[in-house]
Amino acid sequence: MEIPRFLLHFDVDRLQVEEVDLLIVGSGLAGLYTAAKAGERKTAILTKEKTEDSSTEFAQGGIAAVLSDEDSLDLHIKDTKDAGAGLCYSPAVEVLVNEGAGRVRELIAMGTAFDRIENNLDFTQEGAHSRPRILHARGDATGEEIRRALVSQVQHLDWIDLYENTYALEVVTGPEGDCQGILAFDRNRGGFTLFVAPYVVLAAGGCGHVYSNTSNPEVATGDGIAIAYRAGAEIMDMEFIQFHPTTLYQPGEETFLISEAVRGEGAVLRNKKGKRFMPDYHQQGELAPRDVVARAIFSEMQADNREYVFLDITHKGGEFLGKRFPKIYRKCQELGYDLQKDYIPVRPAAHFIMGGVKTDIDGRTNIPGLYACGENAGTGVHGANRLASNSLLEGLVFGRRIARQVEIEERRPPRVKAVKEQIARRRPIGDDRELWRVRGHMQRVMMKEVAIVRNEEGLRRALQEIENLANHLRFSYTRPEAWETQNLLIIAYNITQAALIREESRGSHFRSDFPQPEPTWEGKHIILGRAFKEGKKIDLS
Repeated sequence: MEIPRFLLHFDVDRLQVEEVDLLIVGSGLAGLYTAAKAGERKTAILTKEKTEDSSTEFAQGGIAAVLSDEDSLDLHIKDTKDAGAGLCYSPAVEVLVNEGAGRVRELIAMGTAFDRIENNLDFTQEGAHSRPRILHARGDATGEEIRRALVSQVQHLDWIDLYENTYALEVVTGPEGDCQGILAFDRNRGGFTLFVAPYVVLAAGGCGHVYSNTSNPEVATGDGIAIAYRAGAEIMDMEFIQFHPTTLYQPGEETFLISEAVRGEGAVLRNKKGKRFMPDYHQQGELAPRDVVARAIFSEMQADNREYVFLDITHKGGEFLGKRFPKIYRKCQELGYDLQKDYIPVRPAAHFIMGGVKTDIDGRTNIPGLYACGENAGTGVHGANRLASNSLLEGLVFGRRIARQVEIEERRPPRVKAVKEQIARRRPIGDDRELWRVRGHMQRVMMKEVAIVRNEEGLRRALQEIENLANHLRFSYTRPEAWETQNLLIIAYNITQAALIREESRGSHFRSDFPQPEPTWEGKHIILGRAFKEGKKIDLS
């Protein structure tokens, strides 16, 4: 599939130019925390909608860290690697766990109010964790509370400017292939701006909307991964898409996440006959790794010919549920379900990508000056399946390491004249309205063929469909929604390509035609990039 370097024609000599010392794409935890820790330098944070429109805002469960005397670093490392199914990059896991507690303490110092019991931090347990180590805030509003504290911190730093409604369209590179900045579209004025910076950090979140059923907010369209890929960055582990086992099933309503912490507090899964089925699939029952639970639910749905199974926490009282899960409790009530009396219909939904833009443990990509952290980064820390509540921790730990690199490295500011010499090839203009149909078709194909259970026949069908739709990459469009769809096509192609290459089942990647892990694939990662047409299978260790 031919993927263009740029999505549209632009003449940089006619662009508004902003020069900054540090440019961050994304206003979730990873982006805000990196900005706050990068020192007193002129910093711009670009976010394509409002500051609060990120996956951080919707993180219910919490953040994992070893802060209890009953826990240990070795146990957290082991749990992370066990969930990652033999694919975690050990140095990255050790960095995550060893530095995690310090980063969480910094969050607390910044004003994040985690829930406490008699002034002691309140820990809960989630799937595949061997100890209660999950911190939460305001019951099930952890991400919202962390985002509030970080925004408050950033707003008091007068060297940081936050650009809302500013869509990052392209990574701009220089003659030597190094990163020079970002071409962005200002939704407010309808014009383009060239942000020139020696350091660019992609913290643009995930790509859940490559699927028709996702827990992600509307902004999760894989932009960070796609723009890095077009610029020549390597991407890795794209086949590993985690489906959250329990999202509320309610036709006609937006997908609503039912936190894994609900199962951590004792909720069980039942089929249409009311039978609890998870003990038949795994010795940890409802607290098995997410890929196991999602596949078990998928299997029960197929056996029952239903679109959902049931989540049962009726053994808990209303007072407890209302306090521990206030947002979930209210949402279920709005839809006519009483958690203390009713079984709740749930089904899996695309939730998190374990891979992304390949980085080292300091957040560097293969493009000098370009960094990545958070969900759009492929650090190798999650392996084939993310351990619950490690994602927020990942954004903190690797965001802080990027901030340190920015402090100690000495990259010269790009010369604006050299940047402006780069002019994209003119291409035919397409009809933006057509891209809505394209997006819906692609999402349905991905959900049918490249979701929880895959096989070669279905993957090849999907690849053919995506290549047919990729005809729309030849055109230039005028609106961010159309560019998002083009980015999603690039993401879908690479997820499917990687899933075809990995002829085994591991973690969240399950091939019914190769249903077992293949020992020769352990520790091996598929690296993709525009610089090479075939995926490279490499051992990061």
